[in-house]
Amino acid sequence: MTRVLFVCLGNICRSPLGEGVLRHLARELELAVEADSAGTAAYHAGEAPDPRSSAVAAKHGVSLAGQRARQVRADDFERFDLILAMDAANLRDLRARRPKDARAKLVRFRSYDPEGDGDVPDPYYGGPGGFDEVFAMVERTCRALLAGLE
Repeated sequence: MTRVLFVCLGNICRSPLGEGVLRHLARELELAVEADSAGTAAYHAGEAPDPRSSAVAAKHGVSLAGQRARQVRADDFERFDLILAMDAANLRDLRARRPKDARAKLVRFRSYDPEGDGDVPDPYYGGPGGFDEVFAMVERTCRALLAGLE
């Protein structure tokens, strides 16, 4: 089983979408993949995903039910095979926290995107259209990631 952790800043917008979409697609494809998400900051610890993330996910048949925001922990670097940072700042923060002998591979999420590398934009301060854009990016990239794992 491959264990994947999605990481953004607050763990209420982008990384919950990554977790939900990867779980959904892995189930459809009958792949043994575990997905989780966390934030580099603890601003929203214990909170459910942003309602706009939940709404855009539901619109596409993906559930974010049961997810709660949490901050990245030291044991995540041992528990997960792959830790996916949603942007360059998250990747820098993860590299700074990574224990010296950690086994998890740290990668910027969109390095798997067939339409180009870069950051997943944070839709938090924008309107619903930003969440649609992020969902499309996350779904496309998760599909490519899973194709590489098959």
